[in-house]
Amino acid sequence: MKSNKPKAPVMIPVENLVPFDGHPYKVLDDDSMNDLTESVQESGILEPLTVRPLENTDNYEIISGHRRYHAAKKAGLTEVPAFIRAVSRDEAAIMLVDSNLHRERILPSEKAFAYKLKFEALEHQGKRTLLTSDQLGPKLTAEMISDTDSATQVKRYIRLTNLIPELLDMMDENKIAFSVGVELSFLDDQLQYDVLNACEENDNTPSYAQAVRMHKAHTAGELERDGIDSIMSEIKANQRDKVTIPLDRLKGKIPGSYSVQQQQDYIVKAVDHYYRYLQRQRDAR
Repeated sequence: MKSNKPKAPVMIPVENLVPFDGHPYKVLDDDSMNDLTESVQESGILEPLTVRPLENTDNYEIISGHRRYHAAKKAGLTEVPAFIRAVSRDEAAIMLVDSNLHRERILPSEKAFAYKLKFEALEHQGKRTLLTSDQLGPKLTAEMISDTDSATQVKRYIRLTNLIPELLDMMDENKIAFSVGVELSFLDDQLQYDVLNACEENDNTPSYAQAVRMHKAHTAGELERDGIDSIMSEIKANQRDKVTIPLDRLKGKIPGSYSVQQQQDYIVKAVDHYYRYLQRQRDAR
């Protein structure tokens, strides 16, 4: 009986490795990468990469291990250990996505493009997914593409791939909420850039309610730049200017028995008293 276990890893020249075309996971030169590079310099690649041979070449496409590959290049390694898997592009895409989805930290944009990549691979293999038909129900989709997100959530993630790169970056940086990104993904690129410009001009980001209004107006063919500016210039309750004072700075200065409202009143009176004191000081000069 043929074993499904991969053969022992082999050493492959770094120059013969190429990243998976269109892989969704970011490889950043950050502190984590610096740590990984130092580890590789000291101990080498401890966990072999997984690659597949590319037809009619001496090269191998990386399925898993893009960060280790990058660290190896930075560390000056000339070859790395890797498991060679003779699989198709679609099979490799599914393996790539599944090997990374359970990472401790995964960005919304990474999960979005990962789900899209796996969805397209499954379609190429002739497997019908329910992302094209809501009538069959969500169960099969969730099982085929994700074992953690529902079919509805998978669809919402894939919608994010319609966002312009700048808005996707804002999502990854937690500047706009996931639900807001989903609503904005229904706008065409030009309108999304109009939203981006409005964010910069107003120094704010759209709320979910504002994003829904823009989505509905766009669907009705009624959304233009002026309408976006009007919506984005509205003052939202959660974006009014606030001043936060750490409690330890007030310790011993306000009676501990005071309620939150009493503490606020006490602070306002203290500020008012100090303001009048400064006024008297200026008038006395």
